[in-house]
Amino acid sequence: MSEPRTVRLHLSYDGSDYHGWQVQPGQATVQQALQTALALTVGETVTVHGSGRTDAGVHALGQVAHVVLHEARLPCANLVKALNARLPPSIRVLDASDAPAGFHARHHARSKLYRYRIYREPVASPFLHRYVWHYPYPLNETNLMAAAPAFVGRHDFRSFTATPERGAPPLGDTVREVFRSECVRTASELVYEIEGQGFLHHMVRNLVGFLIEIGRGSRRADEIPAVLAARRRAAAGPTAPAAGLYLVAVQY
Repeated sequence: MSEPRTVRLHLSYDGSDYHGWQVQPGQATVQQALQTALALTVGETVTVHGSGRTDAGVHALGQVAHVVLHEARLPCANLVKALNARLPPSIRVLDASDAPAGFHARHHARSKLYRYRIYREPVASPFLHRYVWHYPYPLNETNLMAAAPAFVGRHDFRSFTATPERGAPPLGDTVREVFRSECVRTASELVYEIEGQGFLHHMVRNLVGFLIEIGRGSRRADEIPAVLAARRRAAAGPTAPAAGLYLVAVQY
């Protein structure tokens, strides 16, 4: 038997029609689509491990995953072509490379960059609605943008993660470090970017929801320390829609 081979995959996908990354019975997921295409390509049952689990409707420009192959010796360039021929067009393998034994897409990730797009024009094209949060209502964008950097640093983000019934982690496991948090106006959109060591379930969407509340004037930026300290989901704002969120890049 050949030595096991670890292959690193660089992926992009439109998450609109998928129930997130992780395999779920009876649901179309990105992980399941990849595992099915790989099994047909290499002739063995495999498990694809992603750098993180994107939610239903969330997109990826630069997801990273790995798979351990026990028999297949197919060159990486040929593997990319074969997988893309079998995958739906909403999922693309951008690149594949042999990785050192023991490489793990999630455990070895040093940081992740997410982007959230808020479309500000009065009318959104029907070709945009799957990829942005259309928010044409009044906002103080200056206040919103000024508040975004307040999330930088090492904080307990329990107030900005999912509620317990929606899969919140146990107490004490909600501290994360954010390296960058900023929002800028780009043409017709507000674009929020956040980079950190890792993110909790719904965390980025909940941060965006709170920033929108600041822009609306119903919350203030100086409330952020107290909201973080409360460690209660009810202390923060609404969850922004999934359609505007993208996993942009993973650093190792």
